[in-house]
Amino acid sequence: MEFALQTFLNALSVSAFYILMSVGLTIVFGVMQVANLAHGEFYMIGAYTVWLLYARANWPFPVAVIMALIVGGILGIIIERTLFRRMRGNILGGAIISIALIFILQVFVGQTWGIGRMKPVPAAYPGALTLLGGATIPWQRLIIIPATILILWLLWVFLNRSQPGRGLRACAQDGEAAALQGIGINRSGAIALGLGCALAGLAGALMSPIVAVHPYMGHTPLMIALVVVIVGGPGNIKGAIIAALLFGFVYTIFTTLLDSTVANICSVLLMVILLAIRPGGLAGYAKK
Repeated sequence: MEFALQTFLNALSVSAFYILMSVGLTIVFGVMQVANLAHGEFYMIGAYTVWLLYARANWPFPVAVIMALIVGGILGIIIERTLFRRMRGNILGGAIISIALIFILQVFVGQTWGIGRMKPVPAAYPGALTLLGGATIPWQRLIIIPATILILWLLWVFLNRSQPGRGLRACAQDGEAAALQGIGINRSGAIALGLGCALAGLAGALMSPIVAVHPYMGHTPLMIALVVVIVGGPGNIKGAIIAALLFGFVYTIFTTLLDSTVANICSVLLMVILLAIRPGGLAGYAKK
């Protein structure tokens, strides 16, 4: 019982991280039809923001996390206006630009704060929660779960109850029809990329006390997010959430029973099997 509960809590924590990374990426693809391969670098920027404000400047951790979300969102809007707007609908062109952006951001961070030594971010919430049966989960990992639930609820409210959110949904379904109805596709693209980068920054901020903070830390989260988005259905938020939960539990269970290498292999095999059965992803493409 203790082992099962412990594994379940760990899987929820991992899945919450997967959701934060993949939902932002799938929103950008759904609205702009652009694959932002620099998504992992905004995760890195979020972690560095917390390191600068919380670990070095002694700001409260929640304030540093909110600032990481804001910094990611502002940078996302800037790169949409300067780089990605002309690439709307051009998946290859957007990928090339985003690869260049990866190197720019990595070099900038590395030259500014150094490459060699990892940046230590102390745990804001030390200790662990002990549940019935003796299962424990560190508080620093536990906060990712309610934070993700809150973000998903706010995102649902924004997409369903606000005019800009409904505009995003319309652009994801059919950009040309949305433009004919007077919806500003450029504004929707800026909101989508800003929102996607903000969520990546938030994920990096919450994970910064848990993982090693360095300029190249975005590679693995990007690969995870790409797999989740592809399996869930490009541009489909519901599919991304389902796929994130699925892969989070698969990875955690196999890591607990065997090791992380076997877990990665099983995750790849699961992706191949699911795509063979449903080539459009678990929930299909957002754009019909």
